[in-house]
Amino acid sequence: MDFRSFAFHPRILSGIEAAGYTHPTPIQQQAIPAILEGHDMIGVAQTGTGKTAAFMLPILHRLAERPGDHVRAVVLAPTRELAEQIHQATRLLGRDIGVRSVALYGGVKKRPQAAALRRGVDVVIACPGRFLDLDGDRALDLSHVEVLVLDEADRMCDMGFLPDIRRILALLPNDRQTLFFSATMPPEIRRLAQGILRAPVTVQVDAGVPAKTVSHAFYPITEGRKRDLLLALLQGPATGRVLVFTRTKSRAQSLASFLSGAGLNVAAIEGDMSQRDRQGALDGFRSGEYEILVATDVAARGIDVEDITHVINFDLPDSVDAYTHRVGRTGRLAKTGHALSLSAPADRLLRSWVEKAVGKPIESRRLPGFDYGGAVAGEARPGSSRFARRARLRR
Repeated sequence: MDFRSFAFHPRILSGIEAAGYTHPTPIQQQAIPAILEGHDMIGVAQTGTGKTAAFMLPILHRLAERPGDHVRAVVLAPTRELAEQIHQATRLLGRDIGVRSVALYGGVKKRPQAAALRRGVDVVIACPGRFLDLDGDRALDLSHVEVLVLDEADRMCDMGFLPDIRRILALLPNDRQTLFFSATMPPEIRRLAQGILRAPVTVQVDAGVPAKTVSHAFYPITEGRKRDLLLALLQGPATGRVLVFTRTKSRAQSLASFLSGAGLNVAAIEGDMSQRDRQGALDGFRSGEYEILVATDVAARGIDVEDITHVINFDLPDSVDAYTHRVGRTGRLAKTGHALSLSAPADRLLRSWVEKAVGKPIESRRLPGFDYGGAVAGEARPGSSRFARRARLRR
């Protein structure tokens, strides 16, 4: 099966080719025909399976078939990074149909976003807060919206966006197509969906579990030895692009500083950074300027970077869903990935939950040659891996 079987508008096929897509993923195979037929949808699939194209390609087909001069599609996303990622994908996939899209999110000035809306757009991709802010400024004309997409709907719930979503729903025409996409579907989101979706089609592909292309390993370690073990892992055999997760913003910055001081090529991204610095760190990671990115869970949604070979949980998250979203940054689109977790004694319960989700025991590993006893921080020889090319830290 290839994308031609969906009978998309011819100019969309060139965008698909430009994006490097060859064959639709399972979520795309199941979701695209139903969306093209106009059905409301609940789409549940693990991260990295191609959900963005699953909803955006039918939207672009609709725009190409019947051009208009108004906002006709709204996509809501929980984070700035995800909104920007969807915006860039929309521009690439719709490059030959002249689609006009804008990303609306906080952390940057409103004026350029309002100016883009005045010039005219077809698709608005937005975080709920900035969307409502601009609507309050009367910068949005929503009277012609035909499609609403809630992407990462479970994260919307986690971040407390449900009141904002209900306010946005009240602003949109009732006669519209509504699509919910997520990696998991908690009860709060299902109740919301039941209240607003009309006879929805449900598409579910390996929901709530990590991709089968990701291998998992736990490295038991005491809290005080984590930094040294992480440094030793990163200075071992060359891996590739590595994403390291911490629990807090301060730990992300301090860990990135520690790794940078050891000669590694690293950037940090966390919620207190300005949008400009967050985007600079992410762009540098995407381009290869930085080969290690230390992040809080703000980056678990919205990082769509090719060829992340390893996700390392410096701190384990507090739920299996959060673990799934983190490790979903690797092993994307059927590529091989590795999830490594530095596991303190207090993490035993979460480990058992993850093993149940994966469906098998997860290997415990010890790093050969690492001194688990009396080594002091920083004793590993800095600059010994291919990561140590330029020691820069984005702040």
